[in-house]
Amino acid sequence: MDDFDPHEMVARFTERAAAVKKRNLPPVGGDERALFIAQAQTDFRDFAMIGDAEVEFVDGILTLQIDLRPGSGD
Repeated sequence: MDDFDPHEMVARFTERAAAVKKRNLPPVGGDERALFIAQAQTDFRDFAMIGDAEVEFVDGILTLQIDLRPGSGD
């Protein structure tokens, strides 16, 4: 893990969150459409949270600190 860069990992999650926002809606309707949209919202939230994390990698332990308090992201 000597070449692991936690900041690069966080940057990749930021890119993934942006990609979810650009994701095209496939030609599906009804329940499948609702499921696709719900999954995209979950993916965006998860990727964005990790993308906003403060990271620390010390002695092989990766720590992600994510402030979820209301108004903390302003």
